[in-house]
Formats: sequence, structure tokens, C-alpha cells
Amino acid sequence: MSIMVVGGAGYIGAHVVRLLQQAGEDVVVVDDLSTSSAERVGESPLVVMDVAADGAVGRLEDVMREHAVDAVIHFAARKQVGESVARPLWYYRQNVGGMVNVLEAMQEAGVRKMIFSSSAAVYGMPPVEVVEEDTVKNPINPYGRTKLIGEWILEDCERAWGLNWVALRYFNVAGAGWPDLGDGAVMNLIPMVLDRLSRGEAPRVFGEDYPTPDGTCIRDYVHVKDLAEAHIAAMRALDGQLAHHVFNVGTGTGASVTEVVRAIGEVSGLDTTPVVEPRRPGDPPQLIASAARIEDELGFRSATGLGEIVASAWEAWQAGPRRIERP
Repeated sequence: MSIMVVGGAGYIGAHVVRLLQQAGEDVVVVDDLSTSSAERVGESPLVVMDVAADGAVGRLEDVMREHAVDAVIHFAARKQVGESVARPLWYYRQNVGGMVNVLEAMQEAGVRKMIFSSSAAVYGMPPVEVVEEDTVKNPINPYGRTKLIGEWILEDCERAWGLNWVALRYFNVAGAGWPDLGDGAVMNLIPMVLDRLSRGEAPRVFGEDYPTPDGTCIRDYVHVKDLAEAHIAAMRALDGQLAHHVFNVGTGTGASVTEVVRAIGEVSGLDTTPVVEPRRPGDPPQLIASAARIEDELGFRSATGLGEIVASAWEAWQAGPRRIERP
């Protein structure tokens, strides 16, 4: 099988690319390298381009035909919530426009399979603590809306020209499958803590008065390599009949911010006593995935615990340019 991975040089995409390579699949990567690097894709062909740019459809179609692409795994998107609020039109152009371009090229090239990188952000602030795929979708920012719109587009393409697709709604992705593929962007909790520690500063915790056991927010942390395995399972499932197209990817269990910060301290041997700051608007107290559907239908289960996730993130951070020296 020949697979195009759009955004394949990024944090999650590079893990999927490596698993596909190890499975002996032919992989072609498309990435604009704005938040990634070419070294992360190994020996696979890399096409550097912005899929949201003018002229992208024709170029994507040419690449699909040249590499006899059978399926597309689509990661390329902007994902900073605050930035999406400040620049909504750009987010719609990048995330929705880019996806439309990829799908149009697929239609022209006769490629009928897509795995789409969606997000738990489609749920917004759901009125439940454990979120099922049928829980009401009410995204509260442009980023989340672009992901939900992407799912709608996939449904429409299925009806119109037979697209076969799966959308994976990620919860909190963390860790590293290999030390050279760590999360280089300081946008998620563990890299944010490590970034502060690398600068000799205390980690920050936003709010400790939530209705949770220790007062800090609880989230469902899934190991990035497990998440990559979920994409492989979803791609294989496209060869059969699917009862559903949308799946949460999480563990079904939660960890609080305090627990994560403490785990970083245990792994690193550093003082991670945090500075407590006011709550950030829009943070639900608890957000945990129901992982039943993906286990029942795709046979996928993420069982990596918080300690292993944090240890892998620490190893990757220490392998990078900002290694933290223990006192």
C-alpha cells in the first residue's frame, strides 16, 4: 500500500510515518515544515508545500498519481486555541481550506480512503465527565469548529463520491515513541513544564479550586505512540465495513495537572513545586474519553500509564538541544 501522510513531519505525524515505515509500507510525506523538520521523516519522499495555498490541488494530485497513493492520513492543521480566537479567518483558511484541497485532489486522483486528525475540542465543554462519541458537539473556539467542520465535509464526500474515512478525536497526547520524535512545541502541559524548568523557573498551574480531588483539572493522557498505532488500526479497518466513522482516542482514565507535574518531578529528580495562577477561561474541570468504541470496533486499546508517558517525554527532552542539568 502507498500512503500519503499530510503533516507527516510533525509530532504525531512523524510517529505514524515511522510505524508505517517499520511495517514496510510505501510512504510519501507532505509538510510545509513550519512547525517540524525534514529529519523526522527518515528516507520517505518529502514534498514541501502548504496544502492550503493556491495551486495546492493540482500539485497534490500529481504527487498522488506519481506515488500511486491508496490512502491519505491527514494531520496538517493549525492547533493553537488562542491563536484561532485571534485569527479565525486564517484558521478556517488553513484547516478547512487545506482539507478541502486535499480532498479535491483525492477525488481527482481516485483516492478513496482518508484518516482524519480530529480533536476532543469538537465537544467544547461537554456536560459529562466521561465523553462518548455521541456526546453533544459544541466547540467553543474556531480551532474546535474547524475540526468539526472537517468531519462534516468527510460525511458529505462519502455521500457524494464514496469516500471511505475515519476521524480520530484525540484527547491529551503526550510522550515520545522514540527520543528523536519528542514534542518540540511548547503548547501542551508536559513540554510547558519542561520549558519552564529549562529556564530555571517553576512550573505554572492554572487554578487549584476546581471540583476535583486535588483541585486541579483532570485530563485523559494518551501516549503518542499508542495514538499512532490507532491510526494504523483505523487504516486497516477501512478495508472492511465500519459501523462508525468517528472514534475517541484516549485511555478512559484521567490524571490531574498536579499528578502530571509531580510525575515530572519524580522522573527528572527536579523540584517541580508549581506557581499557582488564576484559572484560564474555558477549562472544564474534567475531560476523559470513553474508549469503548475504538476498542470494540477497531481492537485498539491504549494502556500506557502516566509514568511511562512522562518518562518518555523526559528522555526525548534530554536528547534535544535544551537538555536540563540536574543540580
